[in-house]
Amino acid sequence: MNQLDQLKQFTTVVADTGNFKQLAQFAPQDATTNPSLILKAVQQPEYAPLLAETVAAHRGRALDEIVDEVLVRFGLEILKVVPGRVSTEVDARLSFDTAATVARAHRLIALYEAAGIARSRVLIKIASTWEGIEAARQLEKEGIHCNLTLLFAFCQAVACGDAGIQLISPFVGRIYDWYKKSAGAQWDEAAMAGANDPGVKSVSQIYTYYKKFGIATEVMGASFRNVGQINALSGCDLLTISPDLLAQLQGADAPVARALDAAAAKTAAIDEVHFDEAAFRWALNEDAMATEKLAEGIRAFAVDAGKLDRMILDLQAA
Repeated sequence: MNQLDQLKQFTTVVADTGNFKQLAQFAPQDATTNPSLILKAVQQPEYAPLLAETVAAHRGRALDEIVDEVLVRFGLEILKVVPGRVSTEVDARLSFDTAATVARAHRLIALYEAAGIARSRVLIKIASTWEGIEAARQLEKEGIHCNLTLLFAFCQAVACGDAGIQLISPFVGRIYDWYKKSAGAQWDEAAMAGANDPGVKSVSQIYTYYKKFGIATEVMGASFRNVGQINALSGCDLLTISPDLLAQLQGADAPVARALDAAAAKTAAIDEVHFDEAAFRWALNEDAMATEKLAEGIRAFAVDAGKLDRMILDLQAA
């Protein structure tokens, strides 16, 4: 049995891509997208017509409305392939605006529902800022489920659990990147692999905390750099994995053992904690890695959202 099939025995496997034509070969349960992945897809010849068709069908509408039509169009194609859910992201430029995030989420869900997709099959993806978590808290009360992304700090995970969020996406690879860059020549790749990887440790801590205290929020490890990180989190609720790494797992047959276990987490000697807004902002500020990677991630998604905007404007002008 290959490593991908072994992993599926312990963990729900999710494909991290906007490239829906690649999905079927890996048979993932769900799929996640983000502005960068959608931008990458529409720049490929096989997806360019889909973008052009969507823009043409909504010519004359506001730019942000057309962008949402494009995102949902990709989501609808993905849902033809996966049996579960798709994650569709709210514009990262709204990451510090609770009301605007809620409004955009309402529009995305309305587009999916108009296309005959139940809201249970959609996760609205929102950055794990205080404002984003508050928006998701409101949306969850309406039965609109959310995926809180760009999650790097324990305080972000705790706040999401307290807010009743459906799912969080802690970023393994970006945490690893930060610590590796920070260590420079002192970095020891072998010593910092597997369970010792700082990104793996972060997700393990969150998983253990949630299971210990009966928090229903799903933990979906994201942003992987290698299969070692993935296998070290076998047993996590979900793992969202790029097509390249899915292919590597499919091509390998070394044994994969369960690494995270809910029953074992129940016995962990840890205390329950909570964060109000002031405590959340302070805890995030105290974590240099999380502060830098959250800000960097929002900026990068905003840049790619801007590039998608320009592609749409160019198509409208043509």
